[in-house]
Amino acid sequence: MAPSLPRPSAILFDLDGTLIDSVTLIVESARYAFEARARTDFDELAWLADLGMPLPTMFRRFAADEEEVASLIAAYREFQVANHDALVTAYPGVPETVNTLRAMGFRLAIVTSKSEPLAERGLAHVGILEPFETIVGLHGCTNHKPHPEPVHVALERLGVAPADAWFIGDSPHDMNAGRAAGVTTLGALWGPFSRDQIAPSAPDAWLDRITDLLRFVGTSDAGRHLTQWA
Repeated sequence: MAPSLPRPSAILFDLDGTLIDSVTLIVESARYAFEARARTDFDELAWLADLGMPLPTMFRRFAADEEEVASLIAAYREFQVANHDALVTAYPGVPETVNTLRAMGFRLAIVTSKSEPLAERGLAHVGILEPFETIVGLHGCTNHKPHPEPVHVALERLGVAPADAWFIGDSPHDMNAGRAAGVTTLGALWGPFSRDQIAPSAPDAWLDRITDLLRFVGTSDAGRHLTQWA
């Protein structure tokens, strides 16, 4: 039987891998950083496994100390800033879906582990900055995904209770943060994480494509539209 989910008043979104396809930029920025440090042990799969967590946390898995973390991040940012617009696009259907949701009256927010200025740049680059009321990024909280704090911060800024919000993300870190915060979680299957990778974090429902949201929130009984969800 399909799950019955309450219609939300707010919808929170992860950014990278959910709204914008920045995976190539993220991987190539990391590869450049490792090469700049004369490191030959860059592991793309290990790097992507932490996607959605703060950059310092990701680099600490590979660095010897905080000095090397800072050096790697500086090189990463150098490549990222120079190549951002050429390597970042919106996933199919994202601009139309986001703008329609906002027109329908839903409160929209971004919950990301990247810095707010870079998040704003990505949203502006693909033309969807305006619909979002707030961005909770690297500097918006003390603890980051999979901790629930960034989700709580977004809800507090919107003035919305957890029971009235959905959180959509492509990683288990997103789902764990959302579940811990008490919101309904929806696993996005168009990003770099597979269903098998996300499944242990037990999302409340699955989305095959972002455009499905327009059907799922179209009535007060959202659960009636969830027949394809396991």
